[in-house]
Amino acid sequence: QVQLVESGGGLVQAGGSLRLSCTASGRTFSNYAMAWFRQAPEKEREFVAALSSRADTTAYAESVKGRFTISRDSAKNIVYLQMDSLKPEDTAVYYCNTLRTWPRTVLDAWGQGTLVTVSS
Repeated sequence: QVQLVESGGGLVQAGGSLRLSCTASGRTFSNYAMAWFRQAPEKEREFVAALSSRADTTAYAESVKGRFTISRDSAKNIVYLQMDSLKPEDTAVYYCNTLRTWPRTVLDAWGQGTLVTVSS
């Protein structure tokens, strides 16, 4: 059974940083591209960042480009999202998922997500 567990969220002031982690189990995730998504209150879930299985290709939403960095430790089945220069509009629940097709069609059920709150 595939399981995705996000962690690392919290409350941070604008301009601050957080690193999110996604621990995956249930398949050989090193064979798959992975991505982060987020859902702000009363908004649709949106794509944030994607990373190829070999970690040699990335894709970012325009709104986070230059501020967020996606990475992975395939040996540990962990995907990270380093978030710098955070803005209040980054406030959302953040989710990771396995990609079925690049860069934003997902394969697995969503986890519980991790809440990021950025205060102004």
